[in-house]
Amino acid sequence: MLINDDLEKLIENLPFFLQTYLNQHTDKDQLIEIVLDLGRRPEVRFLNRFEYLAQKAISWQDIDYTTKRVSKFSNENRAGIERTLHRISCMRNRQFLIIGLTCRVGRAIFGTISAVRDLLESEQSILILGKPGVGKTTIIREIARVLADEMEKRVIIIDTSNEIAGESDIAHSGIGRARRMQVAETELQHQVMIEAVENHMPEVIIIDEIGTELEVLAARTIAEKGVQLVGTTHGNCLQNLIKNPPLADLIGGIQYVTLSDDEAKRRGTQKSILERKAYPAFEIIIEINEQNSWTIHENVKHSIDLFLRESFQISQVRQFSLHEKFNIKTIKLQNYSNSLIKSSSYLNNLTPFSNKNWTFMNQPQKRKLLTIQSSNLIIYPYSLSNNLLKEVFFKMGFNFMLTNEIKKANVIIGLHKHLRKNLKLKNLAKQNKIPVYSIRQVSIYQITKLIQSICF
Repeated sequence: MLINDDLEKLIENLPFFLQTYLNQHTDKDQLIEIVLDLGRRPEVRFLNRFEYLAQKAISWQDIDYTTKRVSKFSNENRAGIERTLHRISCMRNRQFLIIGLTCRVGRAIFGTISAVRDLLESEQSILILGKPGVGKTTIIREIARVLADEMEKRVIIIDTSNEIAGESDIAHSGIGRARRMQVAETELQHQVMIEAVENHMPEVIIIDEIGTELEVLAARTIAEKGVQLVGTTHGNCLQNLIKNPPLADLIGGIQYVTLSDDEAKRRGTQKSILERKAYPAFEIIIEINEQNSWTIHENVKHSIDLFLRESFQISQVRQFSLHEKFNIKTIKLQNYSNSLIKSSSYLNNLTPFSNKNWTFMNQPQKRKLLTIQSSNLIIYPYSLSNNLLKEVFFKMGFNFMLTNEIKKANVIIGLHKHLRKNLKLKNLAKQNKIPVYSIRQVSIYQITKLIQSICF
């Protein structure tokens, strides 16, 4: 993973005696917050601990020094630093004077969503659940970049608190080509969500912290217009969402239903039961349990129905490390009660014929894929960069050869929109019995999935 935190731009806006200490700190790369409270010693907070920065207590002059070097505080008592993702929040006394500052370090982490990359390619709406501070905003920032840059979607971010793309009028580079709409007042977020759809023709809308009934209604309206949604909200798990009345409509809403005597007897339940009211606005839910362990509900409708029948089971847990090695633990539901847990590597756990973004072009009637020994792989690339293919194969540790002569190749790989127009190439491949594979988009991830499927 690649981390861009612009930490020096935050440190240089602090009082001088704090700058010296922080610049020399061995763990400054793991810093989460800096807390400055009037009359108290300054603190730095890490993930599981805190430290005092100095013996000297914070004075009015120290508070004033910092507030004059950041942007103007909003009605929500938040400010930022130009062209960074850092957030400065203030506390005020009864006279509205600032007496405390919480300086949260903002980081753009590239590669943080590797474990759920296949979910993005499914083009379904995704809701991310997690308590404050687990990194939901960092995750959707990276999702915005991947969708806009690598999947070439039209992405618009509704950035109410300016945490996703930074305080500056120029959006932070961490969101890639995605566009950002700022919200003047928090209460207007739902209006800006609808405005984005009506005025700017997005394929994907990204919303941080859906929290009110009006925002929930706007999200449902957007989903019904066929726009993919990626949003976050507070909560530890799916059960919390079901039991939260303002947010329950995100997953279809819950209602009491009275059954007839015969139906209740047939189901073996009471006459009054809970059922889902409508189709969920979000088809996939990701629970951020820990920074390196996420629970996935790939079929939210099914998960909710099972929970309401008191037969709820976790569907999938994905665990990963900073080295991008991760496992998936899948629980398959059988008759709503029995479950089977399987663990495997991420790529091997993907279903070969569902939501795949590559095609076996010259023999579509065959369900069994051709496999080639990786040591004998000779590729004819069509409309693909040789350097891109080399990067993928070197990372996977495969031996391979690239050739410009079709007859010498034992596999042809190219971009779908170009391959489908070249009948001469496909006929030549058929004559020489060379399999032709196409990918929908040029990305390292899709090429990796394809090579994993055709090689052994």
